[in-house]
Amino acid sequence: MIDFEEELKKFKPSLEVEEAEEAIYGQDLTDVTDILKEILKEEKGEYRENLIQE
Repeated sequence: MIDFEEELKKFKPSLEVEEAEEAIYGQDLTDVTDILKEILKEEKGEYRENLIQE
């Protein structure tokens, strides 16, 4: 039978996983919330411009 405790002691994560983790967490990613905020800002600006023109 496999001794899971012993196998866990021998486990070492590969460098590739650590490098990928750094690359993923190091990026500033835009999410849906950021996109919606930007759309609302643009809409608000256009609405104000229309009010000024009238």
